[in-house]
Amino acid sequence: MNTVNNIISLLENGQQKEAIQQYRQVLQHGTAEEKYDLAEELTRFGFLEEAADLYKNLLEEYPDEGELIVLLAEIYLEMGQEEEAMLLLEKIDASDEFFPQSLLLLADLYQMNGLYEVSEQKLITAKKILPQEEVIDFALGELYGELGRFAEAIQSYDRILTQGTKEIAGININQRMAEMLSASGSFEEALPHYDLALKEKLEINTLFGYALTAYQSGAIQTSIEKFEQLKELDPEYHSLYLYLAKAYEREEDLQRCFDIIKEGIRLDDFNKDLFYYGGKIALKLGKEEEAERLLREAIALDPGFTEAVLTLNKLFLLQERFEEVLELAEQVELINEVEPQLLWDEAVAHHHLENYSKALNKYQLAYTYFKNHQEFLKDYGYFLIEEGKSVEAVEIFIELLKNDPSNIEYQELVDRLQGS
Repeated sequence: MNTVNNIISLLENGQQKEAIQQYRQVLQHGTAEEKYDLAEELTRFGFLEEAADLYKNLLEEYPDEGELIVLLAEIYLEMGQEEEAMLLLEKIDASDEFFPQSLLLLADLYQMNGLYEVSEQKLITAKKILPQEEVIDFALGELYGELGRFAEAIQSYDRILTQGTKEIAGININQRMAEMLSASGSFEEALPHYDLALKEKLEINTLFGYALTAYQSGAIQTSIEKFEQLKELDPEYHSLYLYLAKAYEREEDLQRCFDIIKEGIRLDDFNKDLFYYGGKIALKLGKEEEAERLLREAIALDPGFTEAVLTLNKLFLLQERFEEVLELAEQVELINEVEPQLLWDEAVAHHHLENYSKALNKYQLAYTYFKNHQEFLKDYGYFLIEEGKSVEAVEIFIELLKNDPSNIEYQELVDRLQGS
């Protein structure tokens, strides 16, 4: 048994001390072939520092050997010594057969450090040298995907698929293609790639992507089928519940939608969006008490959750619970910037509670945001009439007539208020 095999055997048997002793012998007195072979094996076993020392020793003898530089740089990268790896890789001559590989590693390094333009240039240079090399296309696809340049990423992955390759570095290329098409808004084109990716390997994140893309494309039945399959495979996949519920709402199956929301909440009771959406669906089902409970839960999780506050306020206005409208609005205004709809809600609440000066103040503040909102102007106009503010009311109804000149009611009001 030669020295390298003996060292590996010792490592496999847990005799690390003896293995290291023999390793030192190879480092000091071994042949170049023994050092090279041992470095490969030690890398495989995770003895990175020892492997690096062997490669450095070899580079003293063969300083311009591109393969050794690349192998040592890869170890430096695994050890987190990025600067050392970069300095090494920059030494490889453009005529070296390992130059393209060095460019790939450098591109990865620059990408990790946010130097995307430099990374792209390294990959483009490598592509010119090896135009058919799929690994370069894959690296370009990954870079363009990270940058949101989806069309270019799609082209890169398409070149790989055209050559019949389905996987690189453990990554399913059809999955990547599907993700890029979906991200670019080409939802229908993405679905066949998701289908192929799942046939090659059933993977829950891919299944979620397929279901979500089907939903976005309007293929609601397919979306429901895939989300339900995902739920069966992994009920703890929290992200699925909101979208599955929305898919059932699109199919007008509100009860099933509501049941899915409740399932999701049982698994993830800190998800404000599930509580909010559940509140909205409860309202559609006529379950006002349940809607209030769910909306209050959403607001408790995020007191500044404006959408939930507005929905709950709408319920309070419907139920004529005006004091609670004001309490809720005040709570949100302490946290958030001004929300125009809340000003309108407060104006209506103060009006009904006969706090007329406060109502007028809120209407005036809301007017800044709703100058072109017909329903608001109508509401505000009638309030001004009640308050005897004829001049201001005329201005509002004249605005309304600009958008609805044939409205006899508005015209009669203007004429009467102007004393015509």
